Amino acid sequence: MNQPEPHRFIRYLQKLADGQDRGALASLRRGLGQPPGTVADMYRYVEPYLGADARYKESAFYLVAALFALHPKSANVGDMGKHMAAARLEGGEDALERRFTALLAAHPDDLPEYLRQAVSFLKSKEIPINWDQLLRDLQNWNREEHFVQKNWARSFWGGRRSSENTNSNEKGE
Repeated sequence: MNQPEPHRFIRYLQKLADGQDRGALASLRRGLGQPPGTVADMYRYVEPYLGADARYKESAFYLVAALFALHPKSANVGDMGKHMAAARLEGGEDALERRFTALLAAHPDDLPEYLRQAVSFLKSKEIPINWDQLLRDLQNWNREEHFVQKNWARSFWGGRRSSENTNSNEKGE
């Protein structure tokens, strides 16, 4: 299955990272811990990509820009659930599940802080992030159906039952 072309904003961020534009990345990191769209140093890098419907997507763009600058290692597939599940292989499963559950339940106002913690954690484990998918997911976080949260949960816990059954069968249980 072919992956869709990443959003032009994500391609731009990747170009900044590939070109090792440390000044731009430092400006974007200044947005960490600040409400999205409130750090003037970020405007020149984000505003050109917002377009006419900016008010509906600006917080997602500013948040992704700041998080990307923190950990610019990119993946072409997966969502935050899959990325966090990859970290689970390294142990500390109970704490990771609590952290991930809190992320899934996060109120939109608290989401930047929970995501900053998750991205910092993934950075410490050197796990890349599908920034294009995260940008799309953040633009849909507030949907009534909670499909983003359900998709992340499915990615995190979905493959677990089959692997647990396989392990039980291999042990003769």
